[in-house]
Amino acid sequence: MSWAEPAQAVLFDLDGTLADTAGDLVGAVNHLRVQRGLAPLPLETLRPYASAGARGLIGAALDIHPGHAEFEDLRTAFLDTYERILADTTVLFDGMAELLATLEAQGIAWGVVTNKPHRFTVPVMQGLKLAERSATLISGDTTAHAKPHPLPLLTACEQIGVSPARVLYVGDDLRDIQAAQAAGMPNAAAAWGYIGHSGEIDTWGANVIVAQPLDLLRHLGR
Repeated sequence: MSWAEPAQAVLFDLDGTLADTAGDLVGAVNHLRVQRGLAPLPLETLRPYASAGARGLIGAALDIHPGHAEFEDLRTAFLDTYERILADTTVLFDGMAELLATLEAQGIAWGVVTNKPHRFTVPVMQGLKLAERSATLISGDTTAHAKPHPLPLLTACEQIGVSPARVLYVGDDLRDIQAAQAAGMPNAAAAWGYIGHSGEIDTWGANVIVAQPLDLLRHLGR
């Protein structure tokens, strides 16, 4: 990736990019399966759908999708359950803590732009002890549109005070790359993330595909 000027900030998607939240998300949807007399599914079976939130997980675990008569009730039950357990097993991905510390040491701002609703984003970030360190925190309901619309990313740039052209956005979902492209923002696909349901990562058109968090340091133009 080539930069006209070095990156001034890095923005991350949350689920599957900054943090491994799949255990708690899968726990919530498996609770719905148990309530319906079904056996829980293995974490690895549902893990690829974690970045798609309630819609993806309910679809994968119960084969019930938006438009189905039961979907909205199941979505409410899923979110209520998740809210109770959202910090039980969630951790940063290996290398992410070191990456954030290095960015801070180099004076590079970092923040989070996620489609996760704010009622969950804040406690997850608090559980990770990152809420006070993040320069911006944009949730799925912070702005009028969620990703793949560029507005959340552009809003984050406004809050940090940095041009989109000098911000790297990192995500593990096709929507992340589409949002960054629409915002005129350099982008990296996180190969360590959940990926699965979005198809082949090398078809997304990302500026770079990164195998692990610390590799991002080589792509900041510094």
